[in-house]
Amino acid sequence: MKPANSETFTLIHQSSAHRLLTSFLVATMAFLCLLGNTSDLGATVSNKNFPTFPAIQTNVAFWEKIYTTYSTSEAVIHDKYDLTKIYGVIPIVDYLQPGARQLNEPLLETAKQKYSTILTHLAQGNPPITKEEHRIAAMYQGARKSQLQKASESIRVQIGQKEQFREGVVRSGAYLHEIKRILRSYDLPEELAYLPHVESSFNPDAYSKAGASGLWQFTRSTGKQYLRIDHTIDERQDPLRATHAAAKFLKRNHSVLGSWPLALTAYNCGTSGMCRAKKDKGSYEKIFLEYEEGHFKFASRNYYPEFLAAIRAAQKLEQNPSSRSLQSAPLTTVRLTSRASIDDISRHFKVDINTIKTLNPAIKPSIFQEKKQLPQGYELKLPATVNQKKQSVTTQSKLEFLKNSPQAVVQK
Repeated sequence: MKPANSETFTLIHQSSAHRLLTSFLVATMAFLCLLGNTSDLGATVSNKNFPTFPAIQTNVAFWEKIYTTYSTSEAVIHDKYDLTKIYGVIPIVDYLQPGARQLNEPLLETAKQKYSTILTHLAQGNPPITKEEHRIAAMYQGARKSQLQKASESIRVQIGQKEQFREGVVRSGAYLHEIKRILRSYDLPEELAYLPHVESSFNPDAYSKAGASGLWQFTRSTGKQYLRIDHTIDERQDPLRATHAAAKFLKRNHSVLGSWPLALTAYNCGTSGMCRAKKDKGSYEKIFLEYEEGHFKFASRNYYPEFLAAIRAAQKLEQNPSSRSLQSAPLTTVRLTSRASIDDISRHFKVDINTIKTLNPAIKPSIFQEKKQLPQGYELKLPATVNQKKQSVTTQSKLEFLKNSPQAVVQK
């Protein structure tokens, strides 16, 4: 144990350095994708990066309503292939409430069974009798029995997200400006900054059943390609470090697949899977309409439409004065040139431990609970006032800095 000195903590600017992509991987995957048709024709919007193809317009409209119209206490019963077919909207226990899933499950199963029974009845050639049967039959006027039977087996439930989405827009204010800056540094379109609305509702603590974590919902296996994930640090939880990782991953997807609709869909179902889909079907529209192999199911098919809907919904809410966004506090970054404990850092910079914890969500609880040390080289976020206090000594000699700086104990 020895006193901290001027070389223990180094004030730095946030790094935006890029990790070079593995040439062999990109070249191989690009070759596979070039076997497919590289053109995506039929776009109806002037945005060349993120076109709204005719085939997906109804899906985009559906998801925009999910984000802005339907409440978290409403369930939309619909056909999973044709999102214009909405059979009903039923009240449920707000799914954001504890225990809501268990309470809602029998309600949702009953609703699905109700419409499945009606469609099966019609598929058997029986005439509609009840008012509800007449309403459903009108949706499928002229449909073949096989189509009705398929519809009876394709009923899905989607919970509304209006309140959750609005909260996400509010939270996004703390990150959106910096995320856009990071994306620009990688020469990527700023619109990609809205993808966390689809992934996590801009909740940096979001965690999925599949083990995906953080604002950008990286799984552990994918995250380890770009981020530090170990027993002390999980950088998936750091919104800005995860943004650098997402930028690299998305840029790789785009270089391999050649378009943003395909690159974004690959974010959901995997780059290799989208290469196979592109080889099989060629264009994004044909994949959307015809492909259903491997992991490419409802979620993957709707991922790009959800993204477009999230941009529309979020930008509208951003213009609404009632959706006042959170603002990020100015920060500075400190690089640890040797190992240090949280207590040492707190004493040295005169910053309370709860503030350090809040500003550095990538640090695992064990560091705080078991008093383990942060590793050498770790870049720690602290209030900008730390930088202001230190600026007066950064140009002074090492000896004078040592004399004037607070002392901390660190383990070399």
